[in-house]
Amino acid sequence: MAIPGLLGKKLGMVQVIGEDGAVVGCTVLEVGPCPVTQIMNEGRDGYSAVQVGYGEAPAWRINKAERGHTGANGPLKHLTEFRAEPDEISDVEVGTVINAAEIFEVGARVDVQSISKGKGFAGVVKRHGFRGGPRTHGQSDRHRAPGSVGAGTTPGRVLKGTRMAGRMGGKTSTSMNLQIVDINPDRHLVFVKGSVPGATNSLVKIRQTKRRGGKR
Repeated sequence: MAIPGLLGKKLGMVQVIGEDGAVVGCTVLEVGPCPVTQIMNEGRDGYSAVQVGYGEAPAWRINKAERGHTGANGPLKHLTEFRAEPDEISDVEVGTVINAAEIFEVGARVDVQSISKGKGFAGVVKRHGFRGGPRTHGQSDRHRAPGSVGAGTTPGRVLKGTRMAGRMGGKTSTSMNLQIVDINPDRHLVFVKGSVPGATNSLVKIRQTKRRGGKR
């Protein structure tokens, strides 16, 4: 089975001790089980992909159309699609329940996507890493200010994309090329090396990495 990814949630971080005694900081992800809810093909949909679901939603939040779409898989809280070549998903059938151990293995590299933690309104020092202004020579109110944001007469305006203070976090973010350190198939747990975006219990999308070669 060659489905490129699954859905899950972030549980937190732990330390994993390897066989050589090295301590590795890992993020614990609960991945799957994910039932297949739909298969897209190029003839009908114009592209090839597989749609999977994750999590149980309250029955009162699912309308009749959504209930008919998920069918015997029950009310699902999340649905997402993973693009794949037609020959890769030729043996996949709607209703099949997929677990993490079926498509991932220890040592493989994955990309993990989630919504980063929202941190509210932040200044340029925290948001963009600016160094701030001088602390001496009478600069009593310039410690964390951005400084100049543009020229005067020409162009006579602030250019789009200029880095300023604003709302920080709360955006889709991806940690790429992370190594799978361990898999617990009984509890649907995947341990990936390093950190991934998102708060505890946030939805994550884990898929085989798109990078070729190289290490994080």
